[in-house]
Amino acid sequence: MGKLTTHVLDTAHGKPAAGVGIRLFSLENGRHLVASTKTNSDGRSAEPLMDGETFRAGVYELEFSVGDYFAAAGVNQPEPRFLDDVVIRVTLADDGHYHVPLLVTPWSYSTYRGS
Repeated sequence: MGKLTTHVLDTAHGKPAAGVGIRLFSLENGRHLVASTKTNSDGRSAEPLMDGETFRAGVYELEFSVGDYFAAAGVNQPEPRFLDDVVIRVTLADDGHYHVPLLVTPWSYSTYRGS
């Protein structure tokens, strides 16, 4: 049986990104919400986004609410936000264990360097 997991790391602060909203959409016959959750204190979803009987091969988008995460953490972000909703499209072809890691920072390189 297949499964889909994810892990979000906040590279600006060197820690797991806890509380990031994640939505999983199927792109088969339109865009349909399959699952939604938030990352735990380790930056992971508490349960796989799909596994066992819920796992289906197909094309999906994972949408991470990174801008809201940084706003809730009190990070002063540029307007417009460098990162807001991050979307990653994946194709799941079989019953393997698929894992999507995401590294995030609230600043662009030029903002960080002050140039």
